[in-house]
Amino acid sequence: MLFLESPAGVGFSYSNTSSDYLKSGDRRTTDDAFVFMINWIERFPEYKGRAFYISGESYAGHYVPQLATAILSHNINSKSNIINLQAILIGNAYLDDYKNTKGYIDYLWSHGVISDEVWTNITKNCKFSPLDGKACSDAMSSYDSGYISGYNIYAPVCINKSNGSYYPSGYVPGIEPCNNYYIQAYFNEPMEQKIFHARMTKWSGCTDLH
Repeated sequence: MLFLESPAGVGFSYSNTSSDYLKSGDRRTTDDAFVFMINWIERFPEYKGRAFYISGESYAGHYVPQLATAILSHNINSKSNIINLQAILIGNAYLDDYKNTKGYIDYLWSHGVISDEVWTNITKNCKFSPLDGKACSDAMSSYDSGYISGYNIYAPVCINKSNGSYYPSGYVPGIEPCNNYYIQAYFNEPMEQKIFHARMTKWSGCTDLH
């Protein structure tokens, strides 16, 4: 199993040319991932022809099918099957920001987080498209969903205290709302970075790429 961090600059991945970070985009990510796969297969030829699957979640709803398309196009044009793609798997695909926002607003309203009046005002002034203007943004700013998890409104959240300490607001089996703190500490351990064969760096959960 391979875990590919992309585009360059995400996680422990990096480019020796800093200007590359200004060129991030779906096409560049696809091209780089495809070149990586071809080079990896050449480096480990015992995997040539093995059944190959691509999976990802969230924005990989774009990355996965685009990489699959690049692989299939290469296989057809070169009449080879160096990457024997069998299937793709996408979980919780983040495909369209406008439709995602519409679904989120409807979900909050249908679960009593925002009122009928606020929801009516938003749906009246927002088309959830690039055409939306100030009336929509004003309507959207009229609600405050409070301090809840965007992934599970019923889940506990991480409470951050002014002294720098933190703790979960409640306990639910299988949910750890403060895990970002543990992940950050783990990936910044010099010994762990050495085990990963990663370049010693300051790891963070988000990268400010274009």
